[in-house]
Amino acid sequence: MFEISAEYSFAAGHALRGYKGKCEHVHGHNYKICVTVAGEQLNALGLLMDFVDLRAALKALAERLDHRFLNDLPPFDQLNPSAENLAKYFWEGLEPEVRKQGLHVQSVTVWETDTTSATYHPSPQR
Repeated sequence: MFEISAEYSFAAGHALRGYKGKCEHVHGHNYKICVTVAGEQLNALGLLMDFVDLRAALKALAERLDHRFLNDLPPFDQLNPSAENLAKYFWEGLEPEVRKQGLHVQSVTVWETDTTSATYHPSPQR
């Protein structure tokens, strides 16, 4: 199994609905996203996937959120914009693109700060 990873950063504001504490109020983060793609076979060039393509797909999703208030944007107008939900959002957005190349998104990690992160990876197929 081969894996590659790419990172991208963006800034956005949010407020956690139903949370009791400072994070229930509007605040912002400089988010860092790391996506890891996995597959069994390398292409004819000896690559799993071109880093340029992976980073471009990640950037396209992140730019929808950059310098925005997440609570106003679907799906976060209904879904709490937690780091956990953001990680799944990026996984759901990237997985169809990566599948076209016969690969899968192994995991997505979202950092809200330098020391706090949440990771999403799909449950193994049963």
